[in-house]
Amino acid sequence: MHASDEGFLAPFLSPYVPWLYWSSVWWTVLGFVAGFTFSGRFILQWLHSEKARKVVVPAIFWHLSFWGSVMNVIYFIHLDRAPLIFANGFLPFLYGRNLYLLYRHKPIVSAGDSKG
Repeated sequence: MHASDEGFLAPFLSPYVPWLYWSSVWWTVLGFVAGFTFSGRFILQWLHSEKARKVVVPAIFWHLSFWGSVMNVIYFIHLDRAPLIFANGFLPFLYGRNLYLLYRHKPIVSAGDSKG
């Protein structure tokens, strides 16, 4: 059975992006990288918290959340399973917004400023 014969989005997307539905080791690699990136954020957050001896959410947590969720959504579109797409499709926007808020409130230091 061909991928465009079944699935949620394949009937609409496969004519325009047929490579999205090809079976390839590279899709499996992307799935693993996405999963490790998204899950690895908790390990880094835990290590930062242990070092500080309090709960800390470092900026890298939000970067890994954003990029891991983007890769996961791409991989889930490749898998073409509606529950995975709907459950994760909003996450890149959520984490992107957190990154925006993180950097929006960060003080900007110009080259002429010096501390000390």
